[in-house]
Amino acid sequence: MMTRSPQARTNRLTRPSIAVAAAVAVTAGVVAAAPDAKTAEPTPKLSLIAATTSVTLDSWKEDPGVYLDLGTYLTSENGAFELKVTRKSYKDPVVATQVLRNGKKTTTKALPAGLVKDFSGLPDFAQISVTDAAGKTVLKQTEAFCPNNASGRIRPDAPAKSKYPQSCPVNPFTLGSVWGVENGWASNTYAGYYAKPVQLAAGTYTAKISVTKKYRDLFGIANKPRSVKVTVRERSWEEEESRGADASARSAAPQSSKSAKSAVGHQGHQGHDGHGQGADAPAASAHAAHGAPARPEAPAARTAGATPTFNVGHGPYPPAPPALPWALKKESLQRQAFSAATVGDRPGQTDGSRQAPAAKPNAKRPTGKATVPDVPKPDLRSLPAYGITVSDGYENVPGKDYLAFSANVWNAGPAKLVVDGFRSPGKELMDAYQYFYDAKGKQVGYTPTGTMEWDPRPGHEHWHFTDFASYRLLKADKKESVRSGKEAFCLANTDAVDYTVKNANWHPDNTDLSTACGQENSISVREVLDVGSGDTYTQDLPGQSFDITRLPNGTYYIQVLANPENRLKETNYKNNSALRKVVLGGKKGARTVKVPAHHLVNAN
Repeated sequence: MMTRSPQARTNRLTRPSIAVAAAVAVTAGVVAAAPDAKTAEPTPKLSLIAATTSVTLDSWKEDPGVYLDLGTYLTSENGAFELKVTRKSYKDPVVATQVLRNGKKTTTKALPAGLVKDFSGLPDFAQISVTDAAGKTVLKQTEAFCPNNASGRIRPDAPAKSKYPQSCPVNPFTLGSVWGVENGWASNTYAGYYAKPVQLAAGTYTAKISVTKKYRDLFGIANKPRSVKVTVRERSWEEEESRGADASARSAAPQSSKSAKSAVGHQGHQGHDGHGQGADAPAASAHAAHGAPARPEAPAARTAGATPTFNVGHGPYPPAPPALPWALKKESLQRQAFSAATVGDRPGQTDGSRQAPAAKPNAKRPTGKATVPDVPKPDLRSLPAYGITVSDGYENVPGKDYLAFSANVWNAGPAKLVVDGFRSPGKELMDAYQYFYDAKGKQVGYTPTGTMEWDPRPGHEHWHFTDFASYRLLKADKKESVRSGKEAFCLANTDAVDYTVKNANWHPDNTDLSTACGQENSISVREVLDVGSGDTYTQDLPGQSFDITRLPNGTYYIQVLANPENRLKETNYKNNSALRKVVLGGKKGARTVKVPAHHLVNAN
């Protein structure tokens, strides 16, 4: 795992904030009545709607740019809109299929070849044009659409929860995904964390949003563009903080005993003000509730994989915008706009929206004879390394060159990996056990499987399961050259690698480190790698990344090896290794790396 560099910490504060919600109240006239079941067609009816006729967007002086969260949604009536996106291997292109469900009958419709290039969404789905007050077009662009974006119900009889995942995966080695808009739901067309800001001066504009013709024809979407009035206002973090300081000074004036007690009581209930904050919320967020807002803390920028992120050491990519109820009050959203600092990973959260409850270990360590029954087991597989760069170890080590990279081990199922750690009083290590379950979810066996160790370093501070994976840099003849010292891991479901495999869980828990890996005083811990999900670790620090200072230039292979000692019981041990070719060059202190494409995947 890794810690953040000072530069990375600065970057987190230099992007303008992205609103944590886009859903607003919808008037009754926007949504049509539910179709009659007797006349309903088996294909979903898709429509583009605007949740509001006007939006206010902020451009910050310190980092100008506007994120076009315009409040437009794609609705699905008469059935769910579902797409299955897969590739057979990295030698094969990504293909997309529409899944049509009519009662117990399921049919499929192949989408045109080449329509989808990756797993991040439907490219060039929305057409956006912006005109200024004089009627001059100042912006025209298309945007991709992830059906798994922020979503909510559009009618009260719609399913209470969407069965679809909350984001579209962007790991370059994703193998399969499921996208969907639930029946009676709507999904935000805004690309959220993956959108790029546009340059618009302060003023008023009119935005026109429509679905591009190829998707209207493909899915039978009516050609009904939506118009939204846009007000761009310029703001300054420095000015906001100055006003906040003034408000703090005023609040520091002497108070009566009664007033002081009232203030304390109010602070104690901040977790109930609709912002999702509590005792673990940052002090800046708590301050934002009183007077001027704190400087917004933007989500982590999309990275190549070998740079710091909110989930320290894990998962280089942030997920899609948060899924929130459709009927949130607009006033509440305006208040939440001042709480953008809640976006990001902190205790119990992964992207500022999804709560990630901890998996509870058994009440006590297993007893009786250890057995490995003939029941479904996990299948651990490695993805090829990516996000490969040469660095100085992010600690400015003079004269040293390190090869940094990201690596992912995932579970292809059909059973999830469940490991409990139990601590004996006074001992530093926990004893780890792997559990096995029958088809009904009943535990039917267990086996000892190594240990868990506490990592006290800042940015870690959780329990690591030992010998889960190892990383090696192999010579051109594929014999070992350099070995990473990183072999102990906190397991978390950071990436949706293939949600089309059998028993894939589209809504896994323990997606962040704070809930997945326990605390220093924990007596027991449960770590889980769910079916279809993988855990990405970025290997940046010395001891984790490869020291290539004295290695000769030439061809090497980064090997990601799951379950290196075969301590974990799996269905298949033959697919645990993945290789990624790299070519080292340059001179000492200024080494270079070239990363050839891995078949059709051209991502470094």
